[in-house]
Amino acid sequence: MTSPDQPAQPAPADSSLANRYGAKKRRLSPKGARAVIAVALAVGIGFLAWVTTSNSLSGVTYKDVGYSTTDATLAEVDFQVTREPANPVKCAVKALDSKFAVVGWKVVDIPPTAGNGTPDGGRTVAQRVTLRTESASVSGVVDSCWIPGAES
Repeated sequence: MTSPDQPAQPAPADSSLANRYGAKKRRLSPKGARAVIAVALAVGIGFLAWVTTSNSLSGVTYKDVGYSTTDATLAEVDFQVTREPANPVKCAVKALDSKFAVVGWKVVDIPPTAGNGTPDGGRTVAQRVTLRTESASVSGVVDSCWIPGAES
């Protein structure tokens, strides 16, 4: 004779899932979560400070002020350079035609200055450069500035 089927006792869900997938992961305590957030925030602020100051520590910035074309063979470019007064600087200045082709190019030497009697201590100097051009120019700009011997 057969006996009626007895329902099997199912294993508790937690233990069967734990056997299959591993034990439940422990959550980070609130104190630990705050510590992780504080460290991430400090690292982020430090990175932003480094990015902000690393550009200003490069030593040279420039700003185009204006240009004028006197005739088809000459152009004048006005610009300002900011750097430490004791540093000499070289700037590449170019004149462009209506198709943005370079029609004049010159590297200008800017010597160190004493820096006395100016509001910013001689850090900013204004320059006017005359460029000879191959054809009529419609624009004049500074391409780049650098401290001689500091190029990498």
